[in-house]
Amino acid sequence: MTERVRPLNSKTRSGKIGRGFRFVKGDMDGALFAIVIALLVIGITMMFSASYPAAVADGLDGTYYASRQLIFAGIGIIAMLFISFFVDYHIFQKLIVSGSAFLIALVLLVLVLLVGKTVNGAQRWLVIGPENSGIQFQPSELMKVAIVLFFAMLIDRNSDRMHKFKFGILPFMIMLGVVDALMVLEPHISGTIIITVLALTLLFVGGAKPTHFAIVCGAAAVVLFAVVMFMIKIKGMGYFEVRILSWRDPFNELYMKDETWQTCQSLIAIGSGGMFGLGLGASRQKYQYLPEAQNDFVFAILCEEFGFVGAATVILLFCLLIFRGFYIAAKAKDKYGMLVAIGLTMHIGLQALLNIAVVSNAIPNTGISLPFFSYGGTALVMQLCEMGILLNISRRAKLD
Repeated sequence: MTERVRPLNSKTRSGKIGRGFRFVKGDMDGALFAIVIALLVIGITMMFSASYPAAVADGLDGTYYASRQLIFAGIGIIAMLFISFFVDYHIFQKLIVSGSAFLIALVLLVLVLLVGKTVNGAQRWLVIGPENSGIQFQPSELMKVAIVLFFAMLIDRNSDRMHKFKFGILPFMIMLGVVDALMVLEPHISGTIIITVLALTLLFVGGAKPTHFAIVCGAAAVVLFAVVMFMIKIKGMGYFEVRILSWRDPFNELYMKDETWQTCQSLIAIGSGGMFGLGLGASRQKYQYLPEAQNDFVFAILCEEFGFVGAATVILLFCLLIFRGFYIAAKAKDKYGMLVAIGLTMHIGLQALLNIAVVSNAIPNTGISLPFFSYGGTALVMQLCEMGILLNISRRAKLD
């Protein structure tokens, strides 16, 4: 059973270096750190290989995307280590910190609907600076982390009242409903799924009454049905029929040249990789056959260049990351640390699962990136910051 631990102060076993920032003693989980670095190195290598033709086709230097990703990776590693060593995770237990993060993310979600950049029919990006060369980021990436920290804080504060619907379910569902509504309007269905699953997982682990949790799941199903009806009203029934039929038969000539072109090229890349792949840099599908090869479909290029063995290795690394994250959660010193560790681990694991499922056509294309692999600087920094928080929790956990 976990125990509640007060935030660190000058009398605890950590060296104080400033208000809210203290050197946290204890050994971090070396296995998790090694797994994250391994995924990051493989991810940047594959993103460089996949992005080279796209950069040249855009009239840029072939290393353009990779060099930008390396810069963000460096920033992310520094942030991860700083958070791991100096930002005691209990600082996020304060309402002013986690609440502010949630509120900022919520405001940004509203802002993206007003002035956000639209790409491929989805209005998900805010741009800082010139539209073509400025920094683009998705507020949904911030919300994925903010909702974990905020919900974990509220659940921990109401741990003795989580069995009551008024405290253990109602306020969380209201906040989640607002967030999901903003996400659907972008539309960002995959992000909505991830945030909803994260919230429900925290409520379940946090002690919500099973009957109340079942009611919430039922309500979520009703909301999902309502969203589908809303999308049908906007885009028409034919849109969804095509989405389902094209997913079931992507190589049908009715869909292959339009709706499922990306999926077909992805499956061709996966199949042509065989057992050991064509070799690093030898992919053929990345030469303008597979759109967005450096983004959502970088895993397909990995399969083509390193085959089944390379794909299985990366999947194994993600599985090990999930295992270590849950292990840290189980050994956490307090309930708050346990909840945060579960939430952050679930985020990375669920997003990786959905991306690989999309790339292999196990589920319809929803437009979701692969953590540590897909091009996107702000997303990469956020993911490494999440790992920093997880490593910080591991420093105070009683790991074997």
